[in-house]
Amino acid sequence: MSDLVARTGRLQQRYEAGFRLVAGCIPFRYRCSTEADDVNFDKVVEVLMINSTSGPGLLFPKGGWENDETVEEAAVREAIEEAGVRGDLMDFIGFYQFKSKTHQDEFSPEGLCKAAMFALFVKEELSLWPEQSTRTRNWLTIPKALQSCRHEWMKDALENGFCKWLEQEK
Repeated sequence: MSDLVARTGRLQQRYEAGFRLVAGCIPFRYRCSTEADDVNFDKVVEVLMINSTSGPGLLFPKGGWENDETVEEAAVREAIEEAGVRGDLMDFIGFYQFKSKTHQDEFSPEGLCKAAMFALFVKEELSLWPEQSTRTRNWLTIPKALQSCRHEWMKDALENGFCKWLEQEK
């Protein structure tokens, strides 16, 4: 059992103009390619996705941004709680709006959400983490991740946020 405990409830949840504010990240690492020619070995980028607890497909860690934390702290916390990873939060890659079917409440009756997404360079995979009993980790190449993504907004964050950011980092 993990000593870390996942936050629950909505008492500290942030809202803005009818949107529930969410923070998340695209965890990534570099792996040496085994398919490179004998002169140049390329680094392959892999992203970490987790299973959804409410249906098929894979997700990036994300969750509510609470009143007692910065958006960056919320993104890091969600990576630990849901995916069991720690690392360096690199850069903000964009805001993404979506409609949640499972998180409708008095402050956002239509389930509207606005997610702030970040790139997270993974340095440590925890052997124990708060949601390990309901989550599995999956390291995927970007093309496989795009095929496996459950939500269109997460595909957009990966393709038009993370991938563009990654190109600028090279």
